[in-house]
Amino acid sequence: MQHIKLTFWGALALLTVLWLVAEPTVFQPANFFVLRGTMVQYTGIIAMAAMSVAMILALRPRWPERWFGGLDKMYRLHKWLGIAALVISVIHWLWSQGPKWAVGWGVIAPPVRGERPSLENPIEQFLMSQRGTAEGLGEWAFYAAVLLIALALIKYFPYRPFYKTHRLLAVVYLILVFHAVVLTTFSYWTSPIGAVMALLLAAGTYAAVVVLLRLVGAGRQVRGRIASLHYYPGVKALETEIEVQQGWPGHKPGQFAFALSDRTEGAHPYTIASAWNEKDPRITFVTKELGDHTSRLREKLNVGQEVRIEGPYGCFDFDNGQPRQIWIGGGIGITPFIAGMKHLTQERRVHLVQPHPVIDLFHTTADYDEKAIAKLTADAKSAGVRLHVLVDSRDGLLTGERIRAAVPDWRDASIWFCGPTGFGEALRRDFAAQGLPVAKRFHHELFAMR
Repeated sequence: MQHIKLTFWGALALLTVLWLVAEPTVFQPANFFVLRGTMVQYTGIIAMAAMSVAMILALRPRWPERWFGGLDKMYRLHKWLGIAALVISVIHWLWSQGPKWAVGWGVIAPPVRGERPSLENPIEQFLMSQRGTAEGLGEWAFYAAVLLIALALIKYFPYRPFYKTHRLLAVVYLILVFHAVVLTTFSYWTSPIGAVMALLLAAGTYAAVVVLLRLVGAGRQVRGRIASLHYYPGVKALETEIEVQQGWPGHKPGQFAFALSDRTEGAHPYTIASAWNEKDPRITFVTKELGDHTSRLREKLNVGQEVRIEGPYGCFDFDNGQPRQIWIGGGIGITPFIAGMKHLTQERRVHLVQPHPVIDLFHTTADYDEKAIAKLTADAKSAGVRLHVLVDSRDGLLTGERIRAAVPDWRDASIWFCGPTGFGEALRRDFAAQGLPVAKRFHHELFAMR
């Protein structure tokens, strides 16, 4: 999370400084309308920069994943940038329209306009000729962006219409690029802020085209075929085993992939619940009925059906060199730990004398399925993991105090958590209050793509 905050606020600060270099008189404006003009420029630059970076992150690039700590963290930054773009765009619109309203209402006097200086640069002349079109298109694109971003932030908005409408933001973004190129102060383009914005707009335009052509992650996709399906009614979860063809690079335990079984739905992210074995190339997903899409999977999927798998992604891979670990899986958050245990079982068979981490796994759940728990218990036994299963109605809620009582040497451990966000944050604060260096040792999967 620290890298997300550093990138978010650092980027805004850097853009602000570069803009101030190009606009040093902003603190001494000649009049209100001069100030209004500079603030329209500033808010427009910040909003477009935020949208551009968000558009680049929509491509799921691999190169910054380790820095951010996983694609889940990158999507959190994508969300923050979307919110920032929304808020700053509204401010940009108010700076643009508010003074016009104030003049119309007689609150302030209209600006005194002198004769426009003649333009000798042919590029500047062309951009000036496009101002009316850019302003009109930009205003309607702003209204569309506000609506689409707001829909993306409403989690109760069903995934299928979200998937279809969210892609329209790429079209809106391209219109706003035209708006920004035409209306940005021409002198900015020869300054550092202009160079940075040109780079961001070019990269964002490329990303928007890739999104519209549905080529996101195309180079990391392989075809697979469903080998088996098993439903656990007690926990309303479906286990899907997929045979993957050539091209899958393998995965670490705890990573996830995007699976596409229906083009109208788009690809959905699922944590991989199996270890990788090159001799038997299969991937297992365990999905719980939590929404409109996952509730229909049991009816829509069939053995032998072809699917596309994209990945792997994520850095929630238990690889921090800590010999003592505590794993906590809340509900369906147990999935990455299933993969972790299967991987440990493979490692113990291959490397008989190699030391392995000492692990306590806590699985807390509101639902109970005897077969699922029996399978989990068998996985833990073969992996040498000490399993603690807590059913909420029977055992009460899992707390940091209960974990520390069960694991006396918890101070030497790293903690890996996957489950409800609020639960994870509560545990993080609890262990931080007890002196655990949570920034380095508390690993929290932010498994939310919206």
